[in-house]
Amino acid sequence: MSRTGFLGGIASAPAEAAGTQAEAKIWLGRAARVGWPEILFWLLPVLAFFLLPDRLPLMSEIAILSLFALSLDLILGYAGIVSLGHAAFFGLGAYTAGLLARHGWSEPLSGLALATAAAGLLGFLSSFLVLRGSDLTRLMVTLGVAMVLAELANKMAWLTGGADGLVGMEVGPILGLFEFDIFGRTGFVYATVVLFLLFCVARYLVHTVFGLTLRGIKGNRLRMEAIGAPVSRNLIAVYTLAAAYAGAAGALLAQTTQFVSLDVLEFHRSAEVLLVLIIGGTGYLYGGLVGAVLFRVAQDWLTGFTQQYWLFWLGLILVVLVLVSREGLKGLFDLARRRLQRGAGP
Repeated sequence: MSRTGFLGGIASAPAEAAGTQAEAKIWLGRAARVGWPEILFWLLPVLAFFLLPDRLPLMSEIAILSLFALSLDLILGYAGIVSLGHAAFFGLGAYTAGLLARHGWSEPLSGLALATAAAGLLGFLSSFLVLRGSDLTRLMVTLGVAMVLAELANKMAWLTGGADGLVGMEVGPILGLFEFDIFGRTGFVYATVVLFLLFCVARYLVHTVFGLTLRGIKGNRLRMEAIGAPVSRNLIAVYTLAAAYAGAAGALLAQTTQFVSLDVLEFHRSAEVLLVLIIGGTGYLYGGLVGAVLFRVAQDWLTGFTQQYWLFWLGLILVVLVLVSREGLKGLFDLARRRLQRGAGP
């Protein structure tokens, strides 16, 4: 290459970089736009509140599971961090909120904030272990953290209630105005509003440079390190955020039911939320929400249909879904859209 060509290439590099950044901003701006399908989706809980008043406790569980699935999607769908122990943060949030309510801290919003912070702190501390090694190492470390917490909760019965559960919780009214009722109205609105607000935060983050960097890390971590992206820092940040979201979900469960048991730390919690993401699809936030709705509704219906064998039918549905589409319902929708586009083409 001639000297002129070499210098010309160097001179054009900043311009190309600036063009790439501008294109990235345009793409992020388009992706962040709110469309009518999203607006209609968030109108569904409002309609459900008025049309299904006798099913509000079930819908509260759906909102809490949706937030839990959203937290896992942040690390699995966007950063590619696999976990089998996400229940550790869910359970810590539940026990933190429960212990606060049991010992006189009855204000729910501050209790929710403290439980979220406690889970986020655990996520930050454990992230340095989780982010080391391969996917198999991460699976074992996350599972180990959850198992340690579950055993601590079981042995420290003087604090957690052990196998009998944490009872005696007194959760005050929200903002001093809205008391929790046996029909689940306040609990449903409370859980749905918290889900919506945290979803908006997550939606904003994934449509920023931070979210774009996470996608790049998931696609090719070595390449992102080679171009100078702060890979470890971004992974620690998203893992801490996901842990905080899971802790918030656990706190919501404790406050709306006013009971916490060892069940919140069991392995099936982590497996359940992973199944929810398999159903809904990963990497687009709404997958966890749609998956939570379908999973809980299917569980409720199948339990009423065949109480003893509902797991068989649910497993069969999951196997068929995975065989048809590796990306869950998201994959099915994408496949249907592509076929419609081919059918409408010349």
